[in-house]
Amino acid sequence: MVFSLFKQDIGIDLGTANTLVYVKGQGIVLDEASVIAYNTNLKKVVAVGNAAKEMVGAAPPHIKVVRPLRDGVISDFSMTHLMLKSFLKKIITTSTIFTAVRVVIGVPSGVTEVEKRAVEDVVRQMGARQVYIMDEPMAAAIGSGLDVDSSTGCMITDIGGGTSDIAIIALGGVVTSTSLRMAGDKMNESIIDYIRKVYSLMIGEKMAERAKIAVGCAYIDESDPEWVTKTVISGRDMVSGLPKSIEISSRDVCKSLEECVDSIIQGVKVTLENAPPELSADIINTGMTLAGGGAYLRGLDSLIERETGIRTRIADNAANAVALGTGKSLEDMSTILEHVRSRNPYQNTVDLYNENSSHN
Repeated sequence: MVFSLFKQDIGIDLGTANTLVYVKGQGIVLDEASVIAYNTNLKKVVAVGNAAKEMVGAAPPHIKVVRPLRDGVISDFSMTHLMLKSFLKKIITTSTIFTAVRVVIGVPSGVTEVEKRAVEDVVRQMGARQVYIMDEPMAAAIGSGLDVDSSTGCMITDIGGGTSDIAIIALGGVVTSTSLRMAGDKMNESIIDYIRKVYSLMIGEKMAERAKIAVGCAYIDESDPEWVTKTVISGRDMVSGLPKSIEISSRDVCKSLEECVDSIIQGVKVTLENAPPELSADIINTGMTLAGGGAYLRGLDSLIERETGIRTRIADNAANAVALGTGKSLEDMSTILEHVRSRNPYQNTVDLYNENSSHN
């Protein structure tokens, strides 16, 4: 019998909205929605990723469409296992007892050790020999091209689907950070609530996300006549119970997102307030970088800069920053342990994520 020695290094951004996989030497090879459709009668997976996302709100009762991650952590362990297994089957083409797979996986900075262990267990069940857990703001900073090993501080705000992670990084460690459950999913929920209250129209999550992308903005620029745009959304009229389409504008979406945007800005301010004076001076010069899908909300960078006085830019490939960061770490395994295991002894973490979850 002939066995082959097969080694593969993989970086995973296991996000609430999307799962991205980076393979060393190849780059990002998978970008799929973190959704799985399961047939409860036949006990088998029907679809995963983008195909399963298309079934949201349209599947028959025996097809269970699940988003197994909520607020950046695993809420359904078995479904996460099945989803990841399906994703990694597309990537890991060789499977023997000698297969050596190393995985770096990004998780929100505010998760507990128990939640980190749950993520690690799922990945190990996929056959990974070595699993390294990396805080998402660190991964996002590396993926955004920031010099995280320098003594000069840098600042990153990663706005994902489930959480927003804000951190100031220096000397290869997170010095101070803030994690809050106010990100893309909450924005979608806010749009749904606003449309229901103002227009008596029930819309789904996919329609809310479509409206956010089409006409969403963090503020209204009255000096720009082209700032306010319009789009048509469809749903169920709460009065007649019949399907109905209406036209909404950027003003509607901006109004619905006020609380979400304000929470993110407050998180940025809290992080800055907790930074050592020396690093605060650095941030004045280096500015702040926005990463994650939420970074693309129109005008958010300008609003944060106006409210904080900190120069703010959107990272290149912002939506892929965490996955790129885990991948870049794999390129230099000599420093990865420092990034994923060592925490700066002066780290001060403001964990709004777990403060909020304790009240639910």
